[in-house]
Amino acid sequence: MEQAVITYLTKNRDKHLTELKEFLAIPSISSLPEHKEDVQKAAKWVSNALQEIGMEKIEIYETKGHPVVYGEWLKAEGKPTVMIYGHYDVQPVDPVELWDSPPFEAEIRDEKIYARGASDDKGQVFMHLKALQAIFETTGTLPINVKFLIEGEEEIGSPNLPLFVKENKELLSSDVIVISDTSMMERGKPAICYGLRGLCGVQIDVKGPKSDLHSGLYGGMVQNPIHALVEIVKSFHNEKGQITVEGFYDKVAELTADEKAAYASLGITDQSFIDQLGVPEMFGEEGFTSLERNWVRPTLEVNGIYGGFQGEGIKTVLPAEAHAKITCRLVPDQDPDEIVELLQKHIKTYTPPGVTVNVSLFDKGPAFVTPFDHPAIQAAGRAYEKVYNVPTSYTRGGGSIPIVATFDQILEKPVVLMGFGLPDENFHAPNEHFNLENFDKGMETICYYWYELEQSL
Repeated sequence: MEQAVITYLTKNRDKHLTELKEFLAIPSISSLPEHKEDVQKAAKWVSNALQEIGMEKIEIYETKGHPVVYGEWLKAEGKPTVMIYGHYDVQPVDPVELWDSPPFEAEIRDEKIYARGASDDKGQVFMHLKALQAIFETTGTLPINVKFLIEGEEEIGSPNLPLFVKENKELLSSDVIVISDTSMMERGKPAICYGLRGLCGVQIDVKGPKSDLHSGLYGGMVQNPIHALVEIVKSFHNEKGQITVEGFYDKVAELTADEKAAYASLGITDQSFIDQLGVPEMFGEEGFTSLERNWVRPTLEVNGIYGGFQGEGIKTVLPAEAHAKITCRLVPDQDPDEIVELLQKHIKTYTPPGVTVNVSLFDKGPAFVTPFDHPAIQAAGRAYEKVYNVPTSYTRGGGSIPIVATFDQILEKPVVLMGFGLPDENFHAPNEHFNLENFDKGMETICYYWYELEQSL
């Protein structure tokens, strides 16, 4: 890659930050109806930005919700095609009183830019725009073909994007999908996330008598729904932290020796988690390290449980109902629908007499993994190392980004999660910010990546 590209980025840094502030000033909160016009405004901003950097066939596609912005440049004959995905919508800002500066008036303090969307994900989308512009402006061309898919509903679960992807499979065809919406390990330590867990969630509703009862008049003669729910919840795990739902682990693949060695090389100890989380000791499925439990093993967690009297003091009531919210993080080959069926069967088996139980489905999405020795992944690692001068870590995420699995299933191409945020940048919280060190180094890394990818695919 020509040094002129890096010189261009350095020379235009102040201009780029001014443009980013304009983008961050748009309160594109996708979850709040009163900001619908702001979301539209952000889509238009992205469209204009794509035009400015030289993209073609730019279009704002309307959906049943917020729009999708598309643009392409396909003149690098014989070179790989990359689809860059990101989102221009942001989370709500409440509680606004906890912000040290207005959330939509970007402010730079201590070489960090503070604003809602600075890290998640406007700042990282912006970096891709300007990295490509730098190459265009200095060389007159690109080393790869590019397609942009920037949506406005990621923060509400991307409800309309899967259908758009399915209906526009040919339009979105590419050799690799690149997403910058994740974090590095820590400051100065880049990481590529090559897999995410899937998700399925259910609510358990336990019903007993038709109304709350006086526990003195009726206690001991009818089943207490809370007691019944506790019995069901207790049946999900044994004392070794293993999930006891029959068939739950049947399709879980074993961790490869290379992956196990890669995780061990990160040097992350249980003590670091204990210090971070303030717990007396770690706990989980026997036979696995904490990292392995979080990245490559499935889970079943109770996220909330409620029923009966919740006020101060005591009320001698035997409640009519009790409820629990359950989510499972899933690994590759586990089908969310199959897991829900196994949960329903297990709950039915362990429901005590005297109550009725209903299980309703919430969110679901499969897991995804791109082998970390894939050329597109390794090319990204080399690009990081050229700029940060340290080895790249290869990780898997414990969380879920359902649209990533959608891309994996429908488009059937490798997904590279190439993030530049830091874990402590308060995304989704007050005082969200983005470290300008990674703003600068990130754009350099992206530029190097396109040239590495040109040679790798």
